[in-house]
Amino acid sequence: MFDTILVANRGEIAVRIMATCREMGIRTVGVYSDVDRHALHVIEADRAVALGGSNPAETYLDIDKIIAAARAEGAQAIHPGYGFLAENAQFARRCEQEGIVFIGPPSDVIRDLGDKTLARRVMHAGGVPVIPGMMEPSSDIRELVQKAEEIGFPVMVKSAKGGGGKGMRVVETPQACAEACEAASRESMNAFGSADIYVEKYLRSPRHVEVQVLADASGKVLHLYERECSIQRRHQKIIEETPSPSLTPPVRRSICEAALAAARAAGYVNAGTVEFLLDEEGGFYFLEVNTRLQVEHPVTEMVTGVDIVRRQIEIAAGMPLDLDQDDIVQRGHAIECRIYAEDPMNSFMPCPGKVVFVQEPKGPGIRVDSCLYPGCTVPMEYDPILAKLVVHAETRDACIQRAMRALREFAVMGVLTPIPFLADVIASEAFRRGETTTDFVDDFIEGWTPDVSGADIVALAAAIHLSLSRERTVDGHVVHTPAEYSPWLSLKGFRP
Repeated sequence: MFDTILVANRGEIAVRIMATCREMGIRTVGVYSDVDRHALHVIEADRAVALGGSNPAETYLDIDKIIAAARAEGAQAIHPGYGFLAENAQFARRCEQEGIVFIGPPSDVIRDLGDKTLARRVMHAGGVPVIPGMMEPSSDIRELVQKAEEIGFPVMVKSAKGGGGKGMRVVETPQACAEACEAASRESMNAFGSADIYVEKYLRSPRHVEVQVLADASGKVLHLYERECSIQRRHQKIIEETPSPSLTPPVRRSICEAALAAARAAGYVNAGTVEFLLDEEGGFYFLEVNTRLQVEHPVTEMVTGVDIVRRQIEIAAGMPLDLDQDDIVQRGHAIECRIYAEDPMNSFMPCPGKVVFVQEPKGPGIRVDSCLYPGCTVPMEYDPILAKLVVHAETRDACIQRAMRALREFAVMGVLTPIPFLADVIASEAFRRGETTTDFVDDFIEGWTPDVSGADIVALAAAIHLSLSRERTVDGHVVHTPAEYSPWLSLKGFRP
């Protein structure tokens, strides 16, 4: 087993990975940019290395700096978390060349599955159903328009190299196709360094269901069942749950078997997620493979009892999976809500700033993966995810009630968050019935306004008072002190 692991990430996911490392007795090394100097993941790490700079390209995306930090601190392995370098085949290959273990799949698997059209060909050859569309990417607008007409509108235009909604357009008519392809190609070039895009059939009001898989170096592949991820904004998930309310037992068995077939077809090793779209008739189609730890992995951990990060580390260390498929069962129900610093009333635009007050919910069946503390700063340079609220209960109805209670108790002040919006989504009849699709948020947000109660106003006033009571000036500098009474603060000029 590794003695030291460098976590090449920031925020809540870095904090979460470090927690499992501590349980395993593994020393952790954090890395940080100038604006993250006081971030929670820096505090949690056993050692922390400054990367210098603030923008992603010169910090968490700088392969040379990350490798140098691992070398300097004697890290035998690097965990990339999600985002940044997590699905970067060049980074994984560099780790292999440097003799540092990359905690994830081999670089050639990341490369092949990162090319969306190559992944479609691999899955098609492996017998996994794929959405009708192009099997080869192109940047030729005329060819793309022609392919779209052959497939039939509406179509989805997508980047061949990336994800997260970048380089993605829905095209309803032939007249709009050329302009959409040009825009998607430009966006793909800016985000992923490749102008190649492809066209596939657009499924109206689909559901987004993914399957968590684990695979060791011996070829043993297991699934940890599915996650429902249909509630999204800008093609990014904000609420996930498991089990999926949309799957019947036969469909659940079929989609999990398809995920295992996809992992085997790709020669997959380590933890990964096979994503599918479900159409209105109940058919499912391969979407992509995420070759990393997913943001929403905690819901799977809650219902299966499997620590996915621990399994990632063990597989990377060469240990075989000591589980069989029959050992993995779903117990109860889990829901995750992502807490971002963003304004749901303004198209979910990021809302950086200083957090002045935090109250996280507590109680049975509640888990909060967070990078928050009073006084922390949410920088504008990075993805504004702050925390993930995960709740677990015996049934879906009980889980919904627990999630509503936890969201009411979750307070973050100083930056805007979608907590009120998430609470109203969870409370909606459509969600209760399990009738949400990937276009749910677009429809729901149109008529939504936050409900500000008298209790909210009182809480805001209390938070402002608490924040101000924690600030005092010493030698011209504002410092923060505990809000509760302390004799050490009342003794003017006294020094021990």
